[in-house]
Amino acid sequence: GMRTLHGLQVHGFPNLFISGISQNASLISVVTSNLTDAADTIASVVGHAHRLGDATVEPTAGAEQAWVDRIAAGGTRGPFANPDCTPGYYNNEGRPEDLKARMGGGDPEGPLAYFHRMAAWRTSGEFEGLTFT
Repeated sequence: GMRTLHGLQVHGFPNLFISGISQNASLISVVTSNLTDAADTIASVVGHAHRLGDATVEPTAGAEQAWVDRIAAGGTRGPFANPDCTPGYYNNEGRPEDLKARMGGGDPEGPLAYFHRMAAWRTSGEFEGLTFT
């Protein structure tokens, strides 16, 4: 399944930033809030690389794995994950969640917790889990 750090970067793909609805705040939060938070985080990372004089930034394999484990352990917890609802794309055709379904989920603590976590991460100035070269 999908593997990212914070739903924004992928180990093995330096300087690639993505902004979607998986492994971050989640589909159920306001899309513009997701995009704004992603833009703030990406700008902070790129700005830090620029200040260091580094040309590349990439998440470590360990940091990516830790984030993936967090997402996988939490489940989707979204309104579409209910197997009692009419079977369809968003609830795995009415089947219980499997790992693939969980990997498309958001932060297990919810969108606000994700936004607070990311704000603390980017303002710490440490950018834990990233390598700059």
